[in-house]
Amino acid sequence: MTTTPSWIDLDGVANMRDLGGLPTTDGGSVQPGRLLRSDNLQDLTEQDIRLLVEEHGVTDIVDLRTDMELHITGPGPLQQVSTITHHHHSLFPEEKPISTKDALVLPWHGRKDEQRDDNPTASHYLGYLAERPDSVSAALDVIATSDGATLVHCAAGKDRTGTVVAMALTVAGVPREEVVADYVASTERSERIVQRLSQVPGYAENLEGVPLEAHHSRAETITRVLDAIDADYGSVVGWLEANGWSEAQIAALRAKIIG
Repeated sequence: MTTTPSWIDLDGVANMRDLGGLPTTDGGSVQPGRLLRSDNLQDLTEQDIRLLVEEHGVTDIVDLRTDMELHITGPGPLQQVSTITHHHHSLFPEEKPISTKDALVLPWHGRKDEQRDDNPTASHYLGYLAERPDSVSAALDVIATSDGATLVHCAAGKDRTGTVVAMALTVAGVPREEVVADYVASTERSERIVQRLSQVPGYAENLEGVPLEAHHSRAETITRVLDAIDADYGSVVGWLEANGWSEAQIAALRAKIIG
C-alpha cells in the first residue's frame, strides 16, 4: 500500500500537495514543509498566500513554465511577497518556438520530437533532460538550498513538475513504487486541472475537444523515464554527477528533503 497524498486544498489551485510523509528505503521519511508541488499559481487568494507562507513555510518558487506561458498569464500574486524568491527554469530550449500544446504535453498535435522512448509522453519528458539539463539541475539545486519549503510548479503540475519531483524523491531514497504513486496521484485532479486551464487564453483553445483521459498521469510514463535514467547513468544520482554535481551537493539535496 502506498502513502495517501497530502493534498493542499486552496481556492486558487487544483493540484497542490506536500510530499511530506513519503517513506524512504532506510526507514526515514520525507519531512513536511520541505517540498511542495502544484499547478500554476496565478489564482491564489490572499488567504491561500497566507497559508503557504505561514503554515507551509514556502520561501522559494520554482516555475518550470516557458516565457510564452508567463507572458500569457502575467505575474502571479506571489511575486508581490517579499519573503519568497522566484526561480524561473523553463524545460524547453530557449531558441525553439513553443506553443501551449507543447507545454501541456499534448502528444496528438503532431510535434515531431526526437523519439527517446516508445511511450510518447515519456519520450517528451526525456527531452527535458536532454535539452534543458541546466534547468532540471537548477530546479533541484533550489530544493537543496532553499531556506524553507520549495514549491515546484508548471501549468498543470503533472508533467514538468512530475519529472523534477520524481528525480528529487528518488535522490532522497523514496522507493520507486512511492515515487510512481505520487506521480499518478495527479490523475485524481485531472478534471479540476482542465477546468482551470480551460479558462486561460492560449491553453483553452488547445484543450477543446481533448478527452479527459488524455491528461491522466500514468504509472508507465514516469517508470520508463526513471528506467531510462538508470540505463544511461546508473541512477538519478549518476545523472546529477554527469551534470556537475558534487557528493556534497547530492547529500544536501537528500538531507533537505528528509532531514
